[in-house]
Amino acid sequence: MTIALFHFHVTQIKRSAGQSAVAAAAYRSGEKLHSEYYGEDSDYTRKGGVICSEILLPANAPPEYADRETLWNAVEKVERGKKAQLAYSFDIALQNEFSMEENINLARQFLLEQFVSRGMIVDFAVHSPDKEGGISNPHFHVMCPIRPMEPNGQWGNKQRREYVLDEDGDRIPDGAGDYVFNAVPTTDWGSPETLEHWRQAWAELCNAKFAEKELPSRIDHRSYERQGVDLLPTIHEGPTVRSMERKGIATEKGEFNRWVKATNAAIRDIRKKIAALAEWLKEVKGELSKPKAPDLVSLLQAYFDRRNAGAYSQKARINNLKEMNTLFNYLMENGIHDLDTLETHVDALRAFSDSLKAKLDNQTAHMKEIRNLPQYLGTYHEMKPIYDGLQKIKFTRSREKYKTDHVAELRQFYEARRKLSAQFPDGKFDRQKLDEEYARLEQEHEETYAQFKSIRADSQQLWKIKSYVDSARKNLEHTQQHTSHKQEQEI
Repeated sequence: MTIALFHFHVTQIKRSAGQSAVAAAAYRSGEKLHSEYYGEDSDYTRKGGVICSEILLPANAPPEYADRETLWNAVEKVERGKKAQLAYSFDIALQNEFSMEENINLARQFLLEQFVSRGMIVDFAVHSPDKEGGISNPHFHVMCPIRPMEPNGQWGNKQRREYVLDEDGDRIPDGAGDYVFNAVPTTDWGSPETLEHWRQAWAELCNAKFAEKELPSRIDHRSYERQGVDLLPTIHEGPTVRSMERKGIATEKGEFNRWVKATNAAIRDIRKKIAALAEWLKEVKGELSKPKAPDLVSLLQAYFDRRNAGAYSQKARINNLKEMNTLFNYLMENGIHDLDTLETHVDALRAFSDSLKAKLDNQTAHMKEIRNLPQYLGTYHEMKPIYDGLQKIKFTRSREKYKTDHVAELRQFYEARRKLSAQFPDGKFDRQKLDEEYARLEQEHEETYAQFKSIRADSQQLWKIKSYVDSARKNLEHTQQHTSHKQEQEI
């Protein structure tokens, strides 16, 4: 089985970030749409790579919402707040192993079964940007209004009040003429559990298609850590970074992900060889440990004797001799003379590889934090006025309403503040310090990666030894069988 690409990312389109639902829909569909809220046009008719776009409506939605401009202007109109959350935005990877028609049908089936069936309005567009000779990157964008639709076709509420009760089951006064309550979402669309369900459902749908087409590829919605795959994770690049990279403009996120992918390739290669060597040792150890069985050096000697016997030139025989001496020197330098010492060496390589991987995990996590800190700083400054506004409110009821109206912005502020405080306890953001720390980690990575190269060279030498010993064993077994058969004939 091979692992195919899985990408399923969700964000929110919101006014607090200066975003417009109409403009976002225009970009994703490659159309020109007019925003009544902002009084401006968004024209993306020259945008390439849009294969198709479509709006899927639940039964209770007004039929006029099948028109993209009508739908998103209605959303902009009903959301009156300056910091309003307008829509969920999904970015989901399609599979290069499927035809575009198959991919579109899969996307539509998924959206009807998982989104529209829940009463969600879906605006989706399929993109397949030109990678200029590289691997294709087909994917689809989905926008869904956050506000639900009532059975009568009117917009419903995003949240409802859930009053806090005392031990007698009575509401608790808040001291300001109302009662203490919690703001509870009216749908489960934004819950982590629902997102996890959607990610899993998409993976299962694609995997069923792989099985139907008898392809060995599969996708997994879980993170590397949850899958038990001990590799380094990349960071999400986003459309801006991907666009710059396609134009040949190197970005920090792009460079970081290239480093991660190169390191993961080395880790996979090393672990694959070491695991195969360990399995081979289990299989062969019993045979070569029998009484009077030849040792490792004798088997290699027998292999090269046979290879030299079939050499066509003196140059070939000299090259064989050089390679044999290189392998013999490797065995001597590492104290390998039989299967037990070879097994010890392979175990030591595995342990060393694991320790380097643990070091890389720490380096990678720290580097990702550093790369994300400027973004957290921007979020901190953007959301701080909202946080400051909360501090000015004295009455409990007014504070709770303010929190309800700005729950997403406050959550972003607290997260950004927590991340920045962990790196800069004194509250002073020092970009030079970050750059120096990142440069130090890059240097550490170079040193760690050099050690990985050394392990890879070791594993390649061991792989040669394995191949040559296997060849000598087979020849030895053939000779023994021939001798035994001849002796039986003589008797």
